[in-house]
Amino acid sequence: MNTLHAECFEHPLTEDDWSGQVSRFSLGWVTMRISGALTGFVNVAWDGGVHAFLLDTMMTSTLRRKGYATLLVEEAVTHAKTSGCEWLHVDFDPHLRGFYFDRCGFVPTDAGLIQLR
Repeated sequence: MNTLHAECFEHPLTEDDWSGQVSRFSLGWVTMRISGALTGFVNVAWDGGVHAFLLDTMMTSTLRRKGYATLLVEEAVTHAKTSGCEWLHVDFDPHLRGFYFDRCGFVPTDAGLIQLR
């Protein structure tokens, strides 16, 4: 997981405890594996109520732009709905606008952000 995250978010490899993190804070997550290797991931965090949050959508570079990440998000949406959530939020960098709005069905909303670091 750390290797995939470093590749997708272009940072040095870390030793984060992904298993502990997603187990404590997530409604669920969706993964994609090929021959046992982790190639895709999306995390669905939540507030314990009706709001879920899509985080860390990742697809290894060799499989991007082939529809696999869209399938991961679709699966996450399905499970968030069946879990009783009313809303699924997502934040993203501007270059991913077409992916989330055109391919995944999210709609633009007003939102606020405070940078803490």
